[in-house]
Amino acid sequence: MPMRPSKEWVAIKMAERGGRGSGGHGSLDKSITLPPDEIFRNLENAKRFAIDIGGSLTKLAYYSTVQHKVARVRSFDHSGKDIEHEPLYEISVQEEITARLHFIKFENTYIETCLDFIKDHLVNTETKVIKATGGGAYKFKDLIEKKLGLKVDKEDVMTCLIKGCNFVLKNIPHEVFAYQKDSDTEFRFQTNHPNIFPYLLVNIGSGVSIVKVETEDKFEWIGGSSIGGGTFWGLGALLTKTKKFDELLQLASKGQHTNVDMLVKDVYGGAYQTLGLSGNLIASSFGKSTTADKEFSKEDMAKSLLHMISNDIGQLACLYAKLHNLDKIYFGGFFIRGHPVTMRTITYSINFFSKGEVQALFLRHEGYLGAIGAFLKGAEQDNPNQYSWGENYAGSSGLMSTSPDVFPMQRTRSGTFDMFEMDRLERPLVNLPLLKDPSTYIPDTVDLTDDAMARKYWLTCFEEALDGVAKRAAASQPDSIDASERAEKFRQKYWNKLQTLRQQPFAYGTLTVRSLLDTREHCLNEFNFPDPYSKVKQKENGIALKCFQSVIESLDSLGWEERQFALVKGLLAGNVFDWGAKAVSDVLESEPQFGFEEAKSKLQERPWLEDSYSQWLERLKEGPPHKCALIFADNSGIDIILGVFPFVRELLSRGTEVILACNSGPALNDVTYSESLIVTERIAAMDPVIHRLDKGLAVLVRERETDLVIIEGMGRAIHTNYYAALKCESLKLAVIKNSWLADRLGGKIFSVIFKYEVPCK
Repeated sequence: MPMRPSKEWVAIKMAERGGRGSGGHGSLDKSITLPPDEIFRNLENAKRFAIDIGGSLTKLAYYSTVQHKVARVRSFDHSGKDIEHEPLYEISVQEEITARLHFIKFENTYIETCLDFIKDHLVNTETKVIKATGGGAYKFKDLIEKKLGLKVDKEDVMTCLIKGCNFVLKNIPHEVFAYQKDSDTEFRFQTNHPNIFPYLLVNIGSGVSIVKVETEDKFEWIGGSSIGGGTFWGLGALLTKTKKFDELLQLASKGQHTNVDMLVKDVYGGAYQTLGLSGNLIASSFGKSTTADKEFSKEDMAKSLLHMISNDIGQLACLYAKLHNLDKIYFGGFFIRGHPVTMRTITYSINFFSKGEVQALFLRHEGYLGAIGAFLKGAEQDNPNQYSWGENYAGSSGLMSTSPDVFPMQRTRSGTFDMFEMDRLERPLVNLPLLKDPSTYIPDTVDLTDDAMARKYWLTCFEEALDGVAKRAAASQPDSIDASERAEKFRQKYWNKLQTLRQQPFAYGTLTVRSLLDTREHCLNEFNFPDPYSKVKQKENGIALKCFQSVIESLDSLGWEERQFALVKGLLAGNVFDWGAKAVSDVLESEPQFGFEEAKSKLQERPWLEDSYSQWLERLKEGPPHKCALIFADNSGIDIILGVFPFVRELLSRGTEVILACNSGPALNDVTYSESLIVTERIAAMDPVIHRLDKGLAVLVRERETDLVIIEGMGRAIHTNYYAALKCESLKLAVIKNSWLADRLGGKIFSVIFKYEVPCK
């Protein structure tokens, strides 16, 4: 097996820009050097390929198997042993193989260099065929077959685009956005609807194709136009002597179309009131060129041309949407390609001709649709659509700002190579059956993309916590000789991601506290730190279990009403033990004896608790027992063992079945599913009221006729799901362990949230 040299680099010389026909800006030499494993990641384990070659850009797709570390826990056999000083369970780090999809976009200038690199590192491919789509699939067919030794199998362009579009709409939560140039937020991301069909796809390449997509496999071409991107490029070259598409758009962004176009007010002296036409509306594109005795600037002519073509496309799209009763129009193709000036003109046109009833929508990964679709065509025997996939933020470039002044070095690099990765998830994702309306469910409470003050605060929080997370990651693997080196690489990568998000908060869709945590977990996994808090959780679970019986005895000695309050107080006090909250981690680091009773004394109960708690207490007194309660648990240790389980025990005693839901994978000191099984097993051995049932959550929720949902913790009940509407009764409980957030909500640190909700009949 050929080995990759440790210092091998791919050197890329970008085409010179400027010179003649560039508006006199001179030559701009953009030379960059990138390590190959930042571009063609895990290429040695690539199994299957697809490629989409357009007029100027190549999009490569490949599937690889990724070997990474996972933390496993296994219960010890404690029978006949003194377990006082024995750990609760064994922790091991094991290797696991998962599937990953890689997508890379680069200029056609570099196709031969890239194919050479792929050929040199292609050692484990399982296929002799590469699926290809796009006009360049014909032009570069012989080169690809010669370089890679794979047979090129060409696929229909439109079929690939639609397959790719369906795939990203189903798998990426914040894929779709509306463009708002004059807003504080350039990109307004849309919530994914559970049913993505039907929709209209308007692909603007050389011409325009308009396709109605009804189902996964049913679509039809319903119209189009020969006036598209090729028209803008060709006429623009004639008018301005500028032959590069991007330079034409740059000219247009600086132009003023009213110097060239004849407006309604130029014809009628003002607005045309009878027809309700604004005076600033274009009456005739290039109309002034027939009457004015002067030369027009290249910028003004490019802008006028862009408006003319965009308005034509927008009107066509609106007419077809109305004819087919469709309200979702997605725009893509070379003409769009994330350029602000094209998105702005298309958006204006759609808004005008639809009278605001239809929105122009764009896709964050629009440039990859063809490559994704071609890959899916070649992988049909593996049925990738049966799985759920998630974007790997650690290996994806993210959406770049449309502003040339924002982070120019990153824009330059992204203009050369752009990366996008998706990981196959361990389990398929489905909507919780108890959601009142899945189509309107927005999990995150605060959109940091919009809220500049909150964004600045939370990014600073994550930056300040980064050194501590890196140290804990290294400490979690004391027997690894390179743990410190990998922890530093993690720190650098996550720091860079945070700086990108400061400049471009929309890079990975809507920015939230949840997405910041997800990005951190992705970066930790990238450098083989699957569970930095595993030993902390192991220790805290063991300590809490030793206190369980005394807590239960204390609760059982109370009267009914006093016990209900003590259970709620215990549930909230347990939630204090969150290593993700700096105010708490500082206390836990400096005061090792800080425990359950100390946490209770910190709670700021009233007036947060009174009204909602009274309603909950009344429900318990007067109403019948709930059939089944679904409880989303938060932290390990005291939280789940001394807070959640006594609450669970009380519900079980009332005749209510309980489903306990935990994370499938690690995140800070949150309890994981596998840890919860061991904890439940040990508690069940101490208390006959507790027993365990292991089954798929969504199935179980339906089978047991769940009529109560309890969501516990800041992450689950405040940062997310605070406004989630459910079909059944719900309790949302958390302790606010952040001074800034408490102040913003009008309380103090360690104030509590106790929100009891009953759905409207």
